Amino acid sequence: MTGDTTVLIVPGLRDHVPEHWQTLLAARLPRVRTVPPLEQDRLSRAVRVDALDRALSAISGPVILVAHSAGVMMVAHWARLHGPARPIKGALLATPADVESPFPAGYPTTEQLEEHGWLPIPRGPLPFPSVVAASRNDPLCAFTRAQALAQDWGSGLVDLGEVGHLNPAAGFGEWPQALELIARLDR
Repeated sequence: MTGDTTVLIVPGLRDHVPEHWQTLLAARLPRVRTVPPLEQDRLSRAVRVDALDRALSAISGPVILVAHSAGVMMVAHWARLHGPARPIKGALLATPADVESPFPAGYPTTEQLEEHGWLPIPRGPLPFPSVVAASRNDPLCAFTRAQALAQDWGSGLVDLGEVGHLNPAAGFGEWPQALELIARLDR
């Protein structure tokens, strides 16, 4: 990574998980920030996008966003609202959560997500280079949906194979490929 680029970690709805690849990645990078966890209104898309915008405002210089799950949706909504005003060097969008399709038990319902502003998913091209890293057996997003989102956003697509939701529940802590994808965006 170039010396002046800051990586901003954008977690999903579960915020910070100690064994998660994003948390482990943050500990390895020289210039990194993380969107802070929310104390209230945790399901509000507007509050989360505002938190992302505040975190970006506190960073000077080039930024690469590293988002996971609903964090990917936060980035898409942020880009629709604020994207052109703040140049972003690139975004790694890992295993997006398809908030327009029903989630398994234990996750918010589609109705709850709609009530809190997550629907519809922004579909226009993102105003910065991006890569969607998608799983073929993600319980929160079918691979074909991830492909369609990547196409709509003008993102490159990386087929991760069968890695579930790329989280500790799927057996993932470290995810070394993230460093390679970030380096690609930083070029």
